[in-house]
Amino acid sequence: MARRISMATRSELVAAIVERYRLGSRSDKCRILDEFVAVTGYHRKHAIRVLAGREKRPSGNKSNSLRNGSNVREALIVLWETSERLCSKRLKPLIPVLLPALERHGRLELDDALRSKLMTVSPATMDRLLTEVRMVARGGQRRRAGMSSAVRRSGPVRTFGDWNDPPPGFVEVDLWRISARLRPAALCRRWC
Repeated sequence: MARRISMATRSELVAAIVERYRLGSRSDKCRILDEFVAVTGYHRKHAIRVLAGREKRPSGNKSNSLRNGSNVREALIVLWETSERLCSKRLKPLIPVLLPALERHGRLELDDALRSKLMTVSPATMDRLLTEVRMVARGGQRRRAGMSSAVRRSGPVRTFGDWNDPPPGFVEVDLWRISARLRPAALCRRWC
């Protein structure tokens, strides 16, 4: 029966039952809650919260969006483009070096409040603020997928914890990774 009830009907049912639930005794509340759960299909704990009138927290951090306004976003775009589109985790430690240089050469004019916001912005917030710009910079395409799972499964990949102290002079080379992507780090797993 719970699957056939629309959200509008559930809302009407909550409006009809909520006062009776609040004013009822403990045994009345238990009985009302059992009926409500059976009709709506809600989880019991969720039904308690709904009938008790506890509001959900609003999604999104409004104080964060007010604090990091469009001026922070525009300055981050300039920093990101100047750093040749570095990822946010690498851009964060570079900001204290880039800001004075950009101000000295007249590329950015920042007040003290904006400068302090840029110095304290987290990499995750940078990612959120630069999402649209990155999408436009990629030409509207999403990021390419990495190596296929078949390539990853074709040979064992060991981490540093899996070495069990091999003898000095031991070298292991993964030649199958060379064709997937040429990286010097992938050629040699460990030099002793």
